[in-house]
Amino acid sequence: MQISDPPATGVVQVVLFDSANAFGDLRDPVREVTFPLDGRGSYRLENVPPGEYALLVFHDENGNGRLDRNFIGIPREPLGFSNGYRPKGPPSYKRATFSLQSEASHHVMVALSRPLGRRGRLGVGLGVIARSSPYRDYKGGVYQAIPAITYIGDRLQIYGPRMQAGVVGNGKLRLAAIGEYRIGVYEEDDSPALTGMGDAESTLMAGLSLQAELPGGIDVSLSYVHDVLDRIGGGDARIGIAKSFPQGVFRIAPQIGLNWMSSEHANNDFGVAADEVLPDRPSYQLDAVLSGEIGVGVFIDITRDWVVIIDAGVEFLDAEVTRSPIVSKDYVMKGFAAVSYIF
Repeated sequence: MQISDPPATGVVQVVLFDSANAFGDLRDPVREVTFPLDGRGSYRLENVPPGEYALLVFHDENGNGRLDRNFIGIPREPLGFSNGYRPKGPPSYKRATFSLQSEASHHVMVALSRPLGRRGRLGVGLGVIARSSPYRDYKGGVYQAIPAITYIGDRLQIYGPRMQAGVVGNGKLRLAAIGEYRIGVYEEDDSPALTGMGDAESTLMAGLSLQAELPGGIDVSLSYVHDVLDRIGGGDARIGIAKSFPQGVFRIAPQIGLNWMSSEHANNDFGVAADEVLPDRPSYQLDAVLSGEIGVGVFIDITRDWVVIIDAGVEFLDAEVTRSPIVSKDYVMKGFAAVSYIF
């Protein structure tokens, strides 16, 4: 292995992986060796069995023997991968793998750089927010195209309609301030059942999220957001569990969640106020409601600079919601998708 333009002093850690799951989280390597930066041109790993591997090399700047990470777990020390691979998102095992044959050597050239540079990583593209409709006689769903601005920094991250900023903690346990643009759930003209109720308003939800990374790369989050523009009122709470799995250039993260919706929010989405009553639409008011949700997040490393981000799910509505005179389905499909160029 050879490092192009190596640092003048300190040590490098050479880390070898033989598993896509381990490589995706940069954990549980099959070999890890420390070499001093003493001016030599190359470094050698001995007695490596034949097989398929991916190599990570990082400059241990503070000499603590581990790869330091930022608030959300992205490495912050200079690093490089085999095959000259420089990911602009979660690392893909497929992009970095090489085969080692029996009784043969394999030369690897590595260039070290900071994954987020000095000022973070910016992306621009186009995205769409989509939501199906549970309302009676509703035509289609609700869709809105938006600029897909992404930014990944040390403590601030923006993914299209969502953002978070680190408050305290990092890595395994952290507290973040979060915000999300929430699209209006219906347009009056798309269903006769909604006549006279007006279009549901879009708004900005903001609050806090407690996030933990459990063994095995399982992510757990507990969050609460409130309507900070006071357009729909109330707020939402959610507990979610997710686990990501690398599959070639894909990174797939199944997730499950339990949602709580305040009565103000539930009545904005599914209630019928006294001044909205019609002969076939009686007044209907809801208390706070619970709903279950399953979904999947997908990150696709199309090329070195282009990525696709998909977040889709199905929410299963509470019986109190489905009894509303304007509701005819017991589920809502919703999601966000974007294609972005990462600088």
